[in-house]
Amino acid sequence: MSDPRFAQTVLLMVRHDQNGALGIVINRPIGERPLASLLQALGESDATVSGTVRIFLGGPVQPEVGFVVHSTDYRRAETIDIDGHVAVTSSREILRDIGHRQGPQQSLVAFGYAGWAGGQLEGEMAQRAWFTAPAEMKLIFDEDRDKLWDEATKRRTQDL
Repeated sequence: MSDPRFAQTVLLMVRHDQNGALGIVINRPIGERPLASLLQALGESDATVSGTVRIFLGGPVQPEVGFVVHSTDYRRAETIDIDGHVAVTSSREILRDIGHRQGPQQSLVAFGYAGWAGGQLEGEMAQRAWFTAPAEMKLIFDEDRDKLWDEATKRRTQDL
């Protein structure tokens, strides 16, 4: 991939169909933030939430839009189920629920996403700009982010 924004990037593919694709980068942490302060920055004030979350740069498209990648033990009307084990929700309510210990057991907060027009990702795959690996829970939530690229490449299902 010639675009430096995607050098050694691990993406979780959220949606991929004939209209295009949407993925969230899961190995670019940009810091930690208290949930109360994050909600306040999003226009919500809730002093009853507690805890901090690690924030990831989810991709270059719409970096002001937040996503929570999470385990499927949590669901809202707007939740997108990825594979029965991992889901994505984009709402302030999930952040509030996490801060009240009513959210998913596992989660990752990202701002922005990577997007492709219809057929674009397939073209990049044909050029071997990307490879695929199974969406394992350990890779998504538990693996050391500094080692995630190496771990994902060990599990690749398509040669570079």
